[in-house]
Amino acid sequence: MLTGIDIGGTKCAVVIGDAEGVQKKIRFETTTCAETLDRIFAAVERLGVGECIGISCGGPLDSKRGIIQSPPNLPGWDNVPIVKMLEERFGVPAYLCNDANACALAEWKYGAGKGSENMVFLTFGTGLGAGIIVNGRLLNGTCGAAGEVGHLRLAENGPVGFGKRGSFEGFCSGGGLAQIGRTLALEKLQNGEKTAFCASHADLNSITAKSLAEAAMAGDETAIEVYRISGEYLGKGLSLLVDILNPEVIVIGSVFARSEALLRPAMESLMQKECLAPSLEACRVVPAALGESIGDLAALAVAMEGENL
Repeated sequence: MLTGIDIGGTKCAVVIGDAEGVQKKIRFETTTCAETLDRIFAAVERLGVGECIGISCGGPLDSKRGIIQSPPNLPGWDNVPIVKMLEERFGVPAYLCNDANACALAEWKYGAGKGSENMVFLTFGTGLGAGIIVNGRLLNGTCGAAGEVGHLRLAENGPVGFGKRGSFEGFCSGGGLAQIGRTLALEKLQNGEKTAFCASHADLNSITAKSLAEAAMAGDETAIEVYRISGEYLGKGLSLLVDILNPEVIVIGSVFARSEALLRPAMESLMQKECLAPSLEACRVVPAALGESIGDLAALAVAMEGENL
């Protein structure tokens, strides 16, 4: 059996399980660093310690040294040597991985990428995180920063994501979709027109990927255009990944999993134009399969990979 710890900004979970999945789970709110660590240790003791411990946590962090380094969603978690603390307390190896890489491992071990040797995972949620599996191993890079594809600039101008205008994350994230939606809605309002998702200037700041998807599915042309733009740039970003990495499968979560029908036509059209034909033919683009269980399985997958990380 293996122990998994998923540390999130609002919730944490400690699980115990194996290659088949989660067997037992304890979930609790994330509060202060000290209090949350105490709850993590108590939950591990209550569930029983597995052969090793996997920890999934938002970055920045140093996976090689096992230190959590002040993630923005975890105030007060400043240079926490989580691996050392767990190993000294429980006497088994522990491994730390950023949450995007951990989720990639989960989809590779348990989900839509199971059985593949070369896989790319994209979160496509609030931001665009990524994890890359190459020849059966997680790609970490020299300083653990491999896979930050959201930072790639796809256009000189465009929505801001990852601190960069026109970035992959700017076009392909929940926040990016909202930015595109606000821009197009403002153009409509200035021309005396309305959209199903924005009837007045007061509605601009309430636009979300969800409200845009609902309007698009109901036939609103502006909302459909927002998703077409995002889908086109998704295709542009994926084309770079296909040509450089030659993956068997690209697994995309969150917004793509929910709104695939709105994004896929423009995505596929662009990829047909841009990708090397043999590489595109060898690659499938599929929605993530694990849904709400991905965090628990991500932590277990980190434990499962262990020394290979």
